[in-house]
Amino acid sequence: MDPYDMEGGAINVRFINADSTRANFLIQNFDLATANSLRRVMLAEVPTIAIDVVEVLDNTSVLADEFICHRLGLIPLNSTNVDDLLASRDCDCDGYCEQCSVVLTLDAKCTGNDVMKVYARDLVVSDGRPNEEIGLPVITDPDGFGSIIVKLRKGQSIKMKCVAKKGIAKEHAKWAPSAAIGFEYDPNNKLRHLDYWFEEDPKKEWPVNEHNANIDGVPQEGEPFDYDAVPTRFFFDVETVGGLEPDQIVLQGIKVLQRKLAGIIGDLTGVDESNGVDGFGGGQSPQMNGAQGYGAPDQGFTTPYGNTSAWGGGGGATPYGATPYGGGGGNPW
Repeated sequence: MDPYDMEGGAINVRFINADSTRANFLIQNFDLATANSLRRVMLAEVPTIAIDVVEVLDNTSVLADEFICHRLGLIPLNSTNVDDLLASRDCDCDGYCEQCSVVLTLDAKCTGNDVMKVYARDLVVSDGRPNEEIGLPVITDPDGFGSIIVKLRKGQSIKMKCVAKKGIAKEHAKWAPSAAIGFEYDPNNKLRHLDYWFEEDPKKEWPVNEHNANIDGVPQEGEPFDYDAVPTRFFFDVETVGGLEPDQIVLQGIKVLQRKLAGIIGDLTGVDESNGVDGFGGGQSPQMNGAQGYGAPDQGFTTPYGNTSAWGGGGGATPYGATPYGGGGGNPW
């Protein structure tokens, strides 16, 4: 038995290493298309929260308003239980409200002779949030300052109102939950999907991840090539920006992928997978429900003047007898 496949051929996940910022895990008995779909969903379609609208009330720093607004948008915010927040497009409010947004305020003024640094910790989160964690700036440095926003000299000040909203990285990179997602299969290149370019020795110029290579199985010298082999083990390395834990990114990615697949199944079968009721009938072939299909005779239509069209079955009489298309008289041809 394979020591790394204890489930006997069933899809299973094995975590190799995990902490609060990074997770390295292995999915076995999977297929390449689904594994790559999960990677793409985790990169671009897992919802998070980020500053989307900034109202500039005062800014006398050396940086332009747009520059600071851009920096504010890239500050990672805690996105725990982000599903408690509505997407702005789904909310009935005019601009923003407590149901679809979190408001943060930045107000700082330098009164001393030294340069004053304004950090992410200076963002004050308003009350009325869906939970106590969502919207808080992510601070991971030992000093507890967070990302630096701007520097102020004596007499300079900054005052801004920031509105954080829910979104996905498909819309803008500021909503990306992960900094990077490593994805690898067949580390020993047993399937020969890669043709390494090299100058002298490919083994020296293309180093192999020894840990992953040992799990996948090192090929033996002279081992015959299996033309029917397909990848079944996939190594993921998920690194978060701090808004979501790595395991939450994976779970949310699986949930989003399931929802997308359920939508496709519902469109094809005509059943709404979310509540089990029939939809609009789904995709149908031309022969379903007694239809004639493509190439069948057209039944025609009746004009507003009462005469059947040229493609109908009744024909229409003219001053010279029956039309050449209908059945109301002898065919003059």
